[in-house]
Amino acid sequence: MTQISEAKQGKITKQMKDVAKNENIDVEIIRRRVASGKIVIPFNSIHSPKSLGIGKGLRVKVNANIGTSREHCDIKEEVEKAKVSMDAGAHAVMDLSTGGDLDKIRTSLLKTVDVSFGTVPIYQAGIEAIEKRGSIVDMTEDDMFHSVENHARQGVDFAVVHVGITKESVRRLQRQKRLIPMVSRGGAFHMAWILHNEQENPLYKNFDYLLEIAKEYDLTLSLGDGMRSGAVYDSNDRAKFQELLIIGELVEKAREKGVQTMVEGPGHMPLNDIQSNIEVMKKVTREAPYFVLGPLVTDIAPGYDHFVGGIGGALAGFCGADFLCYVTPAEHLSLPDKNDVREGVIATRIAAHAADLARGIDRDVDFNFSKAREDLNWDEMFALCIDPKKAKEYREKRLPLEDTNACSMCGKLCAIEMVKKYLKEEVKTLKKLLSYINNFFDYTLI
Repeated sequence: MTQISEAKQGKITKQMKDVAKNENIDVEIIRRRVASGKIVIPFNSIHSPKSLGIGKGLRVKVNANIGTSREHCDIKEEVEKAKVSMDAGAHAVMDLSTGGDLDKIRTSLLKTVDVSFGTVPIYQAGIEAIEKRGSIVDMTEDDMFHSVENHARQGVDFAVVHVGITKESVRRLQRQKRLIPMVSRGGAFHMAWILHNEQENPLYKNFDYLLEIAKEYDLTLSLGDGMRSGAVYDSNDRAKFQELLIIGELVEKAREKGVQTMVEGPGHMPLNDIQSNIEVMKKVTREAPYFVLGPLVTDIAPGYDHFVGGIGGALAGFCGADFLCYVTPAEHLSLPDKNDVREGVIATRIAAHAADLARGIDRDVDFNFSKAREDLNWDEMFALCIDPKKAKEYREKRLPLEDTNACSMCGKLCAIEMVKKYLKEEVKTLKKLLSYINNFFDYTLI
């Protein structure tokens, strides 16, 4: 049984109870939204990760992508990046490896990662086709489905499947003048295969078979955004919405069959396009959880794309996105190292929390932090902040020379201490004045 099948029968699973407790929401609300497909809980019992709810009414979650490339492959480094991701607070980790022994890398990471774990099975199918037959376009239908099932059997909790890349959507893309036709690697695999073989995408054509595999392992399907915009110039264009319309139909079919699905979104997108994109997506998919990369709100900041993605992610989360895929400083430049991974997770967690605050979630955390700041309670501030490690490093690197309660930015000129001091004196003066007045009235009454 899958989470959605259980929910439809009125049953509450342990994972639903965990999500309800973590989110401080009534478990019956969680069950109903899982049943309707508005919340997913990626949970493959073979892996048994921490329970994670993604979707309507829940906190915005953060995903960290790691993985080798054909240029650089070090399993120990990827395991370390997975640990860094979790230490920095990522709610999920995805392995996008394309170099080395992919099964060994994935099983090593599955043993390390105790949060929801995702993959893109088409990568392995394509790479093995290169090794066995010389080209990605020589993948067979069996290769594609075998890869999905292999990942699920190993314990993967959610998998990306680019089911919106079809013969029709590829034809439309060819007729459209996009600045950058396609930046999705998985999408490009499928597009090349369709054009070379002049056949329909097997994952779309035989979607029912894909659902059978997913249902057996309760594998949550993340319906990939192969047509996402790789430049703000191409944002919210016909190609993207054509794919979204196809995906919307498949979301409905998956729900009917008892398979959990979420939908992936852009990509490069200016701020003014984010709200309309999410509103259309939620309408077309009947409020399926939305998993967005960034969005990246400008193209011209390589080296700082974690900031760019954080800006877009905060607005996207406020507008209804449920799951933010992080972007690291190395985006568009190189394979990220563990420091890039940490920076990416922290930046995206800030975006997610900013979105939650705007939606009225976790405001008590900021209230308590501000109270600690007013009290100059550094231990409490460090305990509540998003990145205690970095905050402590900055504080200890340059402590104040005179007033150790304050910071070295102000020292004795600390606004908080100054106001506190004179407010106390004002209170003392007022108390003395009230005492004189009381004594006066006591005397006159005698």
